Amino acid sequence: MHIHEFQKMMRQLYFERDTKRGTKGTTDWLADEVEELKEALEEGDRNSAAKEFADVLAWLASLANIVDIDLESAALTKYNNKCPKCGLSPCNCKF
Repeated sequence: MHIHEFQKMMRQLYFERDTKRGTKGTTDWLADEVEELKEALEEGDRNSAAKEFADVLAWLASLANIVDIDLESAALTKYNNKCPKCGLSPCNCKF
């Protein structure tokens, strides 16, 4: 499955509800899911982390649907097989 297919699935499942919740409410849900992912990773719970990764992706897709952004296109435009900062693959940025 491609990112745009997943985003379309999220649209079919949740768009009406997500639109009613709005950008702020959906962003809040996404932030909560990122926090839950952080906690699962800190606990070293791989099964919980996998579920939280899925939740983060789902809420990100829902938010993108609300604001009419194609996630796959946006990601590939910015990260098209190279680092957007140094232009190399693998990245050679100095941090």
